[in-house]
Amino acid sequence: MAFNISFFKYDIKNLAVKLNAKGEQFVVKGHPWVFSNSIVKINEGANTGDLAIIFSKNKNKVVGIGLYDANSPIRIKIIHNAETKVKINSVFFHDKIEIAFNKRKDLLETNTNSYRLLFGENDGFPGLIADVYHKVLVVKVYSEIWLPYLESILESLQKISNAATIVMRLSRNLQNSAHHNLNDGEVVFGKLDNNEVAFIEHGVKFSANVIKGHKTGYFLDHRDNRRRVGELSVGKTVLDVFSYAGGFSVHALAKGADEVTSLDISKQALDMARANGKLNDYKGVHKTISGDAFTEMKGLIQKGKTFDVVVIDPPSFAKQKSEIDLAKKKYAQLAELGEKLTAKYGLLVLASCSSRVLAQAFFDLNVQALNSQSRLYDTILKTQHDSDHPISFAEGAYLKCGYYRFLE
Repeated sequence: MAFNISFFKYDIKNLAVKLNAKGEQFVVKGHPWVFSNSIVKINEGANTGDLAIIFSKNKNKVVGIGLYDANSPIRIKIIHNAETKVKINSVFFHDKIEIAFNKRKDLLETNTNSYRLLFGENDGFPGLIADVYHKVLVVKVYSEIWLPYLESILESLQKISNAATIVMRLSRNLQNSAHHNLNDGEVVFGKLDNNEVAFIEHGVKFSANVIKGHKTGYFLDHRDNRRRVGELSVGKTVLDVFSYAGGFSVHALAKGADEVTSLDISKQALDMARANGKLNDYKGVHKTISGDAFTEMKGLIQKGKTFDVVVIDPPSFAKQKSEIDLAKKKYAQLAELGEKLTAKYGLLVLASCSSRVLAQAFFDLNVQALNSQSRLYDTILKTQHDSDHPISFAEGAYLKCGYYRFLE
């Protein structure tokens, strides 16, 4: 396999590690993170990317294997925590990628050619994401731990996904690293004729800017919610708040909504939403509003505007612990605004991608906010990630979505 770049060569060492009781218990239970304050014994001169072999405190047996990260408080990211003996090499990673691919097969049997092939820790690749858009594989690396193994992993990803092109995306800290010769947005395999890559999800056409778009170019985790909202929007008026590239909007239009309004603060995002809409045949009207979501929603309420379906899917409000209380207030406020904008017998869909606000807390907030209003409603559905975003540990579950049908 010929790459369009030559990879650095790295000298990988094996590190013998022992943890305190709490840290060891987490590893034994399958948690993928070992914090620096859990380590009680480790070789001197440990470097990022070295193999950290974790031994039990008493019986001296291996309880987990991870990659050492000198630059993170999560000092060891676990890649294997079963008791079976393994050799960490290209075959090991290839087998893990095959297991991940097989988990996505049911999704790929639908009219969908875009999917998340590797979901970081949840697939045993902490700090590594791989998304496929038709024939283009976009790999985003968040940690230097993967640099020594990246070449063989990319080979396996290409073979298993049958991608014609591989694009590298790098986190901000990796973009500033001197330990590799990669560039963010670089095509490292094959060629790319257009930054905008066309793809399909459940029969609806979209495009993703794989070079400069957020994350890998698009947000795939809400796919099944978008499909469901589309099916519930036939002949309806729809408001899509925090619409970004129009995921919910375009599904609603494609499935026969009479009118869809996309609301986002970014005019560039709304341009993408309009462009994505035009990739599909639809008869409804597509309107856009550019502005702060809270301000614009209040403005619509003052005008007496309501919609049959209201979807509110904001960005993360709590990226750190200190922001949790404010995030909860914002979610409650959005639920109250959404209720006022939802027409008689209408549907309100409320979503959150803040991992620090747990699912039950989010759903409880919605109920409290809606109960404070005078209208009767039913909670008809609660959902989380689509099937290509499997969850293997508590912190991996960030997405939640509630569907609320008003009875009057």
